[in-house]
Amino acid sequence: MLEAIKDMKERGAIFYCSHSGGKDSQAMYALLSRIIPAEQLVVVHSDLGEVEWTGTQEHIRNTIYPWAELNVVHAQWKDGRPKTLLNMVEKRFEDRPEVPSWPSSAHRQCTSDLKRGPIYKFIRNDMKARGATLAVNCMGLRAEESAARSKLAECKENKLLSKAGRTVLDWLPIHDWSTAMVFAQIRNVDQKPHWAYKTGNERLSCVFCIMGSKNDLRNGAKQRPELAAKYVELEERTGYNLFHKISLKEVIA
Repeated sequence: MLEAIKDMKERGAIFYCSHSGGKDSQAMYALLSRIIPAEQLVVVHSDLGEVEWTGTQEHIRNTIYPWAELNVVHAQWKDGRPKTLLNMVEKRFEDRPEVPSWPSSAHRQCTSDLKRGPIYKFIRNDMKARGATLAVNCMGLRAEESAARSKLAECKENKLLSKAGRTVLDWLPIHDWSTAMVFAQIRNVDQKPHWAYKTGNERLSCVFCIMGSKNDLRNGAKQRPELAAKYVELEERTGYNLFHKISLKEVIA
């Protein structure tokens, strides 16, 4: 364990485990549950609504300790309506029809608005309710996944959350793990990964993720044809494609 993380643990920091239900989150939780005291470990999941894989929250609840609460957060518009990927695309097309409606690898509003934003809000509110000033934001990002993620620091200050008397670190506990190590960790605690992996998926995010492989997108269409139809209809209505240069319809054909 890094010295900074060890120090935070000994000082009673709250460790927030962001759990997507995917293999990396599952392996990270298995690790954290062994090295972080139960009273200092909090599990939080950002609900993606209909674009989330079926059974994700049930899977998380079944693979965390019985005493561990799953805190589910949701993105909302200012008027309180649920904010989802599909209605984000619709609103962007309505407000600015001259620019691409879908998120991209360079502009990932889906991550910032639907995942990071709600989780950060939960962390701020939960720390305030506990009277806590120290926290660690734990994420299951791995260097092996992409060139961009390989350059991420394993531990650093979270400047957005380290305000108003709070000190919050970002920590990537399994940053240097291989995919084989991730699955081995899951087996070591007598668990199985989310059912989508058994059907052939390589990753678990949105069913149709802008960063997804063709394999995962085609498997998503096979498992959720009704959702694929919604994406294709929205592509055709806006005139913009999920992948900008190629439509989802072409990818899954």
